[in-house]
Amino acid sequence: MSAGNHSFVTEFIIVGFPGLQPEFYGLASTVLFLVYFCTAVGNVIILVLFATDRDLHKPMYFVILHLVVSDVLFSTTTLPKIIARYWFQAGAISFTGCFVQMYLVHYFGTVNSYILFIMALDRYVSICFPLRYPMIIKNSTIHILSATAWIVAKACPLMMVIRAYPLPYCDSNKIMQCYCDHIAITTLACTDRAPYSFPAFIFAMLALLGPLAFIIFSYCSIIVAVLQIASTQGRLKTLSTCSGQLIIIALYYLPRCFIYLSSNIGIRFSTDLRIVIIMLYSLLPPLINPLIYCFKTKHIKQSLMKRFKKPIAPQKDDVFAVSQ
Repeated sequence: MSAGNHSFVTEFIIVGFPGLQPEFYGLASTVLFLVYFCTAVGNVIILVLFATDRDLHKPMYFVILHLVVSDVLFSTTTLPKIIARYWFQAGAISFTGCFVQMYLVHYFGTVNSYILFIMALDRYVSICFPLRYPMIIKNSTIHILSATAWIVAKACPLMMVIRAYPLPYCDSNKIMQCYCDHIAITTLACTDRAPYSFPAFIFAMLALLGPLAFIIFSYCSIIVAVLQIASTQGRLKTLSTCSGQLIIIALYYLPRCFIYLSSNIGIRFSTDLRIVIIMLYSLLPPLINPLIYCFKTKHIKQSLMKRFKKPIAPQKDDVFAVSQ
């Protein structure tokens, strides 16, 4: 379809929350800025710990490293524009810029899904095949799997952009969302959306449900393996190693699957509620994940505590006693 089909729209306007009154714009921008700041600080702390502590250079922590990078990039892709929209009333984004943001949003979301798959694989092998774990899961294995995830994840978002970009956009240019995504953009097209939305839905479900199917299988297998452990203390200790990952996985998958399914099977709810749900699953995981890493992951917690512990200087009396 020719470029003339969308010549009436040269830029889009990020509306954000349609029901938000102007007197609350300052509050909204401040909250979003604090979320972005805390997300950046928390994830940068994890990156610094990883860079300075060689004890963290193990397979599981390399997986976390990739998740941290993806979280920071996703937040940087989405939050600055909506903050500018409420702080400086700068909600306009160029036509091409909106599609670039759409690609990056879906790309980093897909990368996260694949990285969570690798995380589940690591836990599955660690608990179900502990003796074979060092031979199967090595640093090199994680590097290969993670690099594959970053490369393979490009396909689905690229297909979505290629199919959506040439559509005729000749009416409204208001994105009823806090960032450009496939649903928000294609609903503005002056054509039947179904031939374009359904393939995108199928690809999105494959990117989500494919890894999720293995994740469910792996944690069911882990539960069976844990129940075979004789001691109660051993069961609790083994389950505690997975609790952090389960929280991260639930925060990522459950709201996303709900939004994708509801949008395609006809479940209707208010625009503001839909945007709130989307922002929760977009903002909460990158914000909360560093806390989960620090409090639910033993070696990261120990590495962080070492940074706060200062060596105790000997007291004068102790020095005198030793000299005697």
